[in-house]
Amino acid sequence: EPRSRVPHLAFQPDQLEQFNLLPMDEVETAFYLRMQVVDRPGVLAELTAILSELEISIEAVIQREPPEGESLVNIIFLTRVVKEKQMQQALDHFETLDSIFGQVTRIRVESLR
Repeated sequence: EPRSRVPHLAFQPDQLEQFNLLPMDEVETAFYLRMQVVDRPGVLAELTAILSELEISIEAVIQREPPEGESLVNIIFLTRVVKEKQMQQALDHFETLDSIFGQVTRIRVESLR
């Protein structure tokens, strides 16, 4: 009785489907952004101006008062769906600002509809 051949790692070449993959720059998702900024007037306006220039809409923003004696505050943005390329441009621009301390945390937000 001949032995059946099982492909390595159960890989079935005849079951593959062809998918059109988007370049990463064209992938569209919403984003969660968190950054630590200097607590002074105009910083939030500076950040939202950058997002506006790149046509990135904001779903929500949170900025709370810093603890007593602190000069840095967290700002959190939740954006609407945007192309990766636009978000990367915004982050590149954010990195040039002296009002941002450290790196911006970016998390892609996928909707499960």
